[in-house]
Amino acid sequence: MKVLKNLFLFLSLFIFSCETEEFNSNPEDEVDDSGEEMVAETIGLINAFPNLSFTQPLDFQSPNDGTNRIFVAEKGGAIRVFENDESTTETNVFLDLRGTISTSSEQGLLGFAFHPNFTSNAYVYACYTPSEGLSVISRFTVSTTNQNSVDLASELVIIEIPQPATNHNGGQIAFGSDGYLYIAMGDGGGSGDPGGNAQNRTNLLGNILRIDVDNQEGGLNYAIPSDNPFVDDTASRDEIFAYGFRNPWRMSFDTTTGKLWTGDVGQNEIEEIDVVEPGGNYGWKLFEGTSCFSGDCDDTGLIAPIFEYNQDNGDRSITGGYVYRGDDITTLQGKYVYGDFVSGRIWVLEEDGSANELLLESGLNIASFGTDANENLFICAFNGTIYKFVVQEN
Repeated sequence: MKVLKNLFLFLSLFIFSCETEEFNSNPEDEVDDSGEEMVAETIGLINAFPNLSFTQPLDFQSPNDGTNRIFVAEKGGAIRVFENDESTTETNVFLDLRGTISTSSEQGLLGFAFHPNFTSNAYVYACYTPSEGLSVISRFTVSTTNQNSVDLASELVIIEIPQPATNHNGGQIAFGSDGYLYIAMGDGGGSGDPGGNAQNRTNLLGNILRIDVDNQEGGLNYAIPSDNPFVDDTASRDEIFAYGFRNPWRMSFDTTTGKLWTGDVGQNEIEEIDVVEPGGNYGWKLFEGTSCFSGDCDDTGLIAPIFEYNQDNGDRSITGGYVYRGDDITTLQGKYVYGDFVSGRIWVLEEDGSANELLLESGLNIASFGTDANENLFICAFNGTIYKFVVQEN
């Protein structure tokens, strides 16, 4: 059953290891508009920090504060900070929630984000599960005496979201260019969304949420943006930005277009990629991708995935990635790079969804993608290694 796949998503570290530190694409020569042959780039993965290792890394972020630091969250509850240099030999524990949170199944420290004004307010936000029945998004403040450590006593709980089960907890958080915090929440777990949460706008599960963390209203530690799509709908939670998701695993903003992309993990057949629009209904559990899953199979008013793939060849759990906007890899410019946690395959998708191409057979359990301040692209692999995409010499 697919629920077993979801358990595998976070437990397979213990049965999987990867000794290969370098992976290459197999490019073919192309022809430009003049008819002249061009030599395609050979894109590979290298161990970005060969002197470091992590325990089940799930998120990779840069504060873009000019310090050239990288932050990596581990499922067990720690965020580690270190210099963005391949010769780096040590990390510091930036945030330590180890031993105080639930790490059952797909729970743990699931995501974090730096406030857009981090350089002035020192705020960092984390999504974690303090118990099996709850997701929390909290704000922490960096210590005034140590920029590589959070003051745990500074925690301010922003929002709490009940969790019916320990899988499908989502957990990615990210700030948009509008300054609002976006939160990816799964349908609450179980097989086939037994609670019908993803199509029920009276709860916060199965949604992408959007809140204003710079203001407070209604007794909450956040406010509702006035242009959220359901603020005038008394039958919907005001926090909802889009709905109908099963388990949106890893979302990101295109830094050029501002579009919000997410992978959504499927049930038994289809993995999907969505470009998230305000007020959009992405179909689960009425549809799995574009395939009818339950109900009357009427897709009126639903937004179809920009791309989907079947669970063939061992591809069984999508990990959403990034639209590449770095300077180093011309071949990837403007394309969405994503992977599959189970198979380790990595693909590139045209921005309009018109073409999808296999890039690498990594053999890795790919838990997350991430970018540094220069928009170089990285992978958090569950074998404890951080990999970087590079152009390799032919």
